[in-house]
Amino acid sequence: MEILRCEKLTKRYGSGAGEVTALNGIDLSVEKGEFVAVMGASGSGKSTLLHILGTVDRPTSGRVVVDGTDLSALNAAKAAVFRRRKVGLVYQFYNLIPTLTIRKNILLPLLLDKRRPNVDYLEQIAGILGITDRLEALPGQLSGGQQQRAAIARALIFRPAILLADEPTGNLDRKNSEEIMDLIRLSSRNLKQTVLLVTHDERIALRAERIVTIEDGRIVSDRKQG
Repeated sequence: MEILRCEKLTKRYGSGAGEVTALNGIDLSVEKGEFVAVMGASGSGKSTLLHILGTVDRPTSGRVVVDGTDLSALNAAKAAVFRRRKVGLVYQFYNLIPTLTIRKNILLPLLLDKRRPNVDYLEQIAGILGITDRLEALPGQLSGGQQQRAAIARALIFRPAILLADEPTGNLDRKNSEEIMDLIRLSSRNLKQTVLLVTHDERIALRAERIVTIEDGRIVSDRKQG
């Protein structure tokens, strides 16, 4: 079942002689439950793609459909609601609220939406990510790797249609990076979660089931892992 489709996706910045094309006619389809790494050098367009998929930015032309919703049809308010309910976002900086416990940080998207948390699902996610015993701690009491696990749990708590991860290990050492990638892959398998991960690091990309490579705003390679 297709969960994401991009059609002729183009993004330009500036105008005239200063115009820059960040994305140039991207066509991409992702199936539900796939774990896809989008790889490319700095400036290749991979982060721009992620921002458009997450409704943080809008394309110049083309179309994006996520879980049956055409993103171009959403105004700013509807895009914000869609992002909160359907898109899990993970960045290399954890963006946890320092005065809230890890439990409250994870549940925040649900609380903002005035939804009753599913305690069993929270415990399942926390167990998969190995932070069950840290739920009542404050972010400052956790290591960087543990904070990133909490950020991933927060992104998963709404059962999003797609999890978007932008260089999620960029702020971690090698050991923690490998652990986080293993946990993202485990979450994808156990929760049947669709994951689109952006990275410039081939070692990280090789943990995914499929690698899409972008150069100069175009997809130049799309291959399944063995």
